Amino acid sequence: MTKKRVLSGIQPTSDSFHLGNYLGALKQWVELQSGNDAFYCIVDLHALTGDIDPALLRKRTLSSAAQLIALGISPEKSTLFVQSHVAEHNQLGWIMECIAGFGEANRMTQFKDKSAKGGADTARVGLFTYPMLQAADILLYQADQVPVGEDQRQHIELTRDLAIRFNTKFGDTFKIPEGYILKSGSKIYDLQEPTNKMSKSAGSVAGVLEVMDTPEANTKKIKSATTDAGREVTFDEKGKPGISNLLTIHSALSGKSVSELENEFAGKGYGDFKGAVAEVVVEYLRPIRTQALELLQDEAHLIKVLHDGADKARAVASATLAQTYKNLGLVL
Repeated sequence: MTKKRVLSGIQPTSDSFHLGNYLGALKQWVELQSGNDAFYCIVDLHALTGDIDPALLRKRTLSSAAQLIALGISPEKSTLFVQSHVAEHNQLGWIMECIAGFGEANRMTQFKDKSAKGGADTARVGLFTYPMLQAADILLYQADQVPVGEDQRQHIELTRDLAIRFNTKFGDTFKIPEGYILKSGSKIYDLQEPTNKMSKSAGSVAGVLEVMDTPEANTKKIKSATTDAGREVTFDEKGKPGISNLLTIHSALSGKSVSELENEFAGKGYGDFKGAVAEVVVEYLRPIRTQALELLQDEAHLIKVLHDGADKARAVASATLAQTYKNLGLVL
């Protein structure tokens, strides 16, 4: 049976992925390597739509690659590469801009949300057009499935619309991808504000468990996590959001069910429970952080891994772009 091709990407916009990123998406990326032809991309060009610090962007791109490998993305099983290493992304991105309508781009909710903060007049043009580059990212690799969160569903629909429009007008060129909406899995919330999703855009980093944080820092964050009235360790999202969140984190990393944990900590206080959660988190992340730091120490090797991945990616991307140019009537 032919393997399905899956493609997904992540922006290098922070020094470290957090536990919500891992449990919500990256853990499933790792699982999807088995039985699929997986392409995973660090989408550094998309990161240019925000404010840019060149040294920080470079550092975060390499850190993202090291963490993905340490989390289980295997360069042998998957094609792992950096978007800017494959020029065909920009080239097909322009084609997608030329067949997309202004109204379509204007309806994208992420542009509306992000531009609303600073005003549309100050928003970058790249922020407006990046869904077309995202469509190119996907269509270049003839992806069958695109693992994304629910918030990206609209972008997948735009990609499908653009592919169908191109195929109808210029001949069969692109596979029409399906969105693979990632299972909601373990929803992880902010440790300080347990009714809000764990996110780097949170007001305080104290509520975010980061893969690259020291064991001491993550232990301190967990022991300082907001808890609820009473002292019973029970799962009740509305009545006990703080303890429920810690139970979810423990369960996701230890493999124990929430009911098992409730029994284990019956009659014990929040202090004992937080200590146990901290130990589980620290021991789970310790080898990942260690491996990522080792990879970052040998930068030349890490960059070679990414260049090798880009070579594999380019072999597919260049064939798609050549067919696209041919069907458009561009002279090759």
